[in-house]
Amino acid sequence: MELLKINEIASIANIDSQYLEPYGFYKAKINPEIAESKRFREDGKLILVTAITPTKAGEGKTTASIALAEGFGKIGQKAMLCLREPALGPVFGIKGGATGGGLASIGPVEDINLHFTGDMHALTSSINLISAVLDNSIYQGNPLNINPERVVWKRAMDMNDRALREITVAEGKGNGIVRQDGFVITVASEMMAIMCLATDPNDFCARLEKIIVAYTYEGKPVTVKDLKCTHAVMRLMKEALKPNLVQTFEHQPAIVHGGPFANIAHGCNSLIATKLGLKLAPIVITEAGFAADLGAEKFLDIAAREGKLHPDLTVMVATIRALKMHGGVAFEDLEHENVDAMKAGLANLETHIENIRKYGVPVIVAINHFASDSEQEVLALEKWCENHHFEYAFLDGFLRGGEGSIDLAKKVKFMLDNCPSAYHPIYDLKWPLKKKIETICKEIYRAGNVVYEPKALEQLAEYEKLGFSDAYICMAKTPNSITDDPKIIGAPRGFTITVRECNLSAGANFVVVLTGKVMTMPGLPKVPAAIKMEDQPW
Repeated sequence: MELLKINEIASIANIDSQYLEPYGFYKAKINPEIAESKRFREDGKLILVTAITPTKAGEGKTTASIALAEGFGKIGQKAMLCLREPALGPVFGIKGGATGGGLASIGPVEDINLHFTGDMHALTSSINLISAVLDNSIYQGNPLNINPERVVWKRAMDMNDRALREITVAEGKGNGIVRQDGFVITVASEMMAIMCLATDPNDFCARLEKIIVAYTYEGKPVTVKDLKCTHAVMRLMKEALKPNLVQTFEHQPAIVHGGPFANIAHGCNSLIATKLGLKLAPIVITEAGFAADLGAEKFLDIAAREGKLHPDLTVMVATIRALKMHGGVAFEDLEHENVDAMKAGLANLETHIENIRKYGVPVIVAINHFASDSEQEVLALEKWCENHHFEYAFLDGFLRGGEGSIDLAKKVKFMLDNCPSAYHPIYDLKWPLKKKIETICKEIYRAGNVVYEPKALEQLAEYEKLGFSDAYICMAKTPNSITDDPKIIGAPRGFTITVRECNLSAGANFVVVLTGKVMTMPGLPKVPAAIKMEDQPW
């Protein structure tokens, strides 16, 4: 698919040339100063794309987001797409790239999936600069009285590498204080979170200064501001804070900026990008990572509040194949018709729809069509949606691009015009931390009980004592199940969630609550995508 030059896409997106900073022919940075010139414009409507619980069968959330934007183009409706940047780890691991699929893709594909405009490099360098300054401070007489056993800031790498989860630093003579450390993947770091929650560079700087990197021997927090490296980090991050402009294969404008993991961090693209999109276009389509219990919950409870956004509609993506898997069908048997299994799997879809409605946001179900979908399965799904009064549309964006998404685009436009949103968060920030955690676990996951390990209880008590009782909750949970056990499919009820550990992200103003065996540094599979590329031309 031939791409247009990026200045042509900027013109379509109503971006004046003085605010465009091209990176080659097909991608560019947008100078944030453009926001000032658009401040009197009324915000557009905001669509959040989410999905049912992921399966090996695939749901195609990013593909659906891109297809919807292209569908709007086919019906003459201007729209802006706002997506997250891919991380290198997943690109070379299990998931592969994150630029959509087929005709519902954004480009230049390889540029976006790999180095893009250098944002991930800037983040990784900034994170590791803080670590270097911190360890140097301890080595150079430790003027901040840092307890080496209470360093909480971890180094980062934009790659899946389980060997770096737990390491020992400063071994050898004259290399500093030997201590246990570890790496997180860049997109799981608090630095990525504050990049995506900041509303402008000044806000990012203020959040950066608040990041807690360690504690003193007396238990006092040590921040990035205490390390006196804030301005050095701001120089590294200056360009990375500018959103990136690219395009869909059908030349619809797309802003791609930031990419925190949704099973660890809050899983949404930057507020800078989304808020800019709302000034540039009458409709903005954004996506939250993984299923509605993770990305959508965090978008609606954290990002929307921080950005003072008002989500107008949610698109819930599903496939008949994935529904059959939630109904107990093995991946190898998905090509065979199984209406009963699909009906059983609908409990997962229904749970996610009910959850979104708890926020007062209208929902439409988008079914990504596959050739293996039988006529009986399609009819049964349509009847179920109609009986439950759920709006729905089938789409075929992968093979047909915007042409395959016209029905969804028309129905979404109708709902935006006729179904007002009564958006509200699901918990009050003034509630105690445990009450907020238990509200998410019981209202969204449908758990019957929440159990805390002693370490988690100690951490929550400490955070409240430090004055962070009004922080958001950012759940870290497996994306493969509504529960904290990745093997449990469907939509169980009354199970127990175990909170094993909590981490305070003071700059992001949220507490990361770790459940199950979720990792902040993923590993590679037995045969990673990087190996599969060996037989492809480079």
